[in-house]
Amino acid sequence: MTSTFPNISISTERLVLRPLDEDDVPALTEMMKDEQVAAWTDVPQPFTEDAARHWIGEYAPAERADGRGLDLAVTEFLTQRLVGVIRLTKTDWHIRATELSYIVAPWARGEGYASEAALATAHWLFGDQKFERIEIRTAADNTASQQVAQKIGGISEGVLRNACIVHVRADDGTWSDVRTDFIVWSLLPEDLEGAGEELTESGGFTSWN
Repeated sequence: MTSTFPNISISTERLVLRPLDEDDVPALTEMMKDEQVAAWTDVPQPFTEDAARHWIGEYAPAERADGRGLDLAVTEFLTQRLVGVIRLTKTDWHIRATELSYIVAPWARGEGYASEAALATAHWLFGDQKFERIEIRTAADNTASQQVAQKIGGISEGVLRNACIVHVRADDGTWSDVRTDFIVWSLLPEDLEGAGEELTESGGFTSWN
């Protein structure tokens, strides 16, 4: 029997993580069109509202139902504005492990939203879901993503050489693929001790239901 993640809502001091819904289509579309998102992810470009609807209405529900993963909208608690997405993929229910990734809207970068959302998700996975390992993979030159992994307590395990494809935009607007390395980070339950103290002390990770 395949295990699946529940339809979950996670609240922190500043954020609410919840399932993506139809109302997120415009904001999700704009976020995925961003050049940094295009460079570091495999999101198809140009990203359209139809692609957003497919993701929200078909792809994400199927991933959850089949036990492969979970996609969560990251929204501001006060404004309900979409600031990013947390993704769990390649989930192995036998060893209770999953891969975590995060995307943040360009206007919301630099606010610590990615680390707050990722750490809240990690607490939920280790506490409520009894997971034993979270893996994060960052492209070798994606220093912002690496800083998030470090901030939440991730331990760098090594390098997967030539295992990642990033995207470079030419002057004419076209994109080309460039191979690079993946840096692999792991997070175990004991790694959360002391991680993100400024968040937990301020009341982050308050509830999930």
